[in-house]
Amino acid sequence: MKIDDIRMLGIEEMKKNLNEAHEELFNLRFRLSTRQLVNHRELVKVKKRIARLNTILREKELGLR
Repeated sequence: MKIDDIRMLGIEEMKKNLNEAHEELFNLRFRLSTRQLVNHRELVKVKKRIARLNTILREKELGLR
C-alpha cells in the first residue's frame, strides 16, 4: 500500500492491517528459518509496511494530518 492509501483508512482498519502485517512477518520469519522462503525481500517489504502503518497511526494520534 502507498502512503496516500494508508492515510485514507480509518484507525481501526489501520490497526487491523498492522496486526495482519505482524502475523505475516512472523510466518515469513518461520519460513526463513526452515529454509522454505524463496524471496527474502518479502521480509523487508513487510517491515516497511509495518513502519508506514505505525508512522501514520502516530501522526493521527498527534493530530499532524
